[in-house]
Amino acid sequence: MPRQLSNHFLPLPNKNINSSSPSIGRCNLVFSTDLECSSLSSMALRTLLSRRTLAAAVRPQLGSTLGLRSLVTFSLPDLAYDYGALEPVISGEIMELHHQKHHQAYITNYNKALEQLELAMSKGDASSIVKLQGALKFNGGGHVNHSIFWKNLAPVREGGGEPPKGSLGWAIDTDFGSLETLISRMSTEGAALQGSGWVWLGVDKDLKKLVVETTVNQDPLVTKGANLVPLIGIDVWEHAYYLQYKNVRPDYLKNIWKVISWKYASDLYEKECPVH
Repeated sequence: MPRQLSNHFLPLPNKNINSSSPSIGRCNLVFSTDLECSSLSSMALRTLLSRRTLAAAVRPQLGSTLGLRSLVTFSLPDLAYDYGALEPVISGEIMELHHQKHHQAYITNYNKALEQLELAMSKGDASSIVKLQGALKFNGGGHVNHSIFWKNLAPVREGGGEPPKGSLGWAIDTDFGSLETLISRMSTEGAALQGSGWVWLGVDKDLKKLVVETTVNQDPLVTKGANLVPLIGIDVWEHAYYLQYKNVRPDYLKNIWKVISWKYASDLYEKECPVH
């Protein structure tokens, strides 16, 4: 059976993989701080679903050479605030349903798919392994994205909505002109996104440049580029706002900035782009 992983542990791919050691399920476990959660979990999901990984897994000799270690499952992370702490911006009812029902569903379905993957791999069932890719990507992405989202929020009394300071504030002014311009751009792109998805502020850790991106469904930011680290991710699925804002997504996007935790984003930015 897959082992359970709290939100403080993340699978880090083993870099010493060779052609005789298919890599799904072969991962090292590392202690991860909350600060590292977004980038490491995205990397883990991306590695699990990479073509190279799948190709290795479906080799004819898989059944005899895999020697599976226990695969790692996810569990629902606790929130750092009460469900009603973000009112009136986001109602307690929405937060409770979003966390306990929607996020939990992604975790449950991901863990179930992971068990099915372990079984398929033990049997060398290449067809089933490939078919499970969609469920792992969707539900794994749902867990990754929501784990970031909760940390992007904070009650007003705990700093929610306070403008970013330090190096992130400077970078926003440099790359976008002002915080107001960035907020307007993210709100506009989030409102314009067709269907469901996410709007992101990320940093390209190679170019040391901030970027705004949108992703569809539960695709994490890393699907837009391996070097992108998510700083702010805003959920624009209807379940994030419909009970309160009905079908007026722009109103939700206008108000959510009042409870955005720029401190979390700033800490992560300074880790990825330290000032020397």
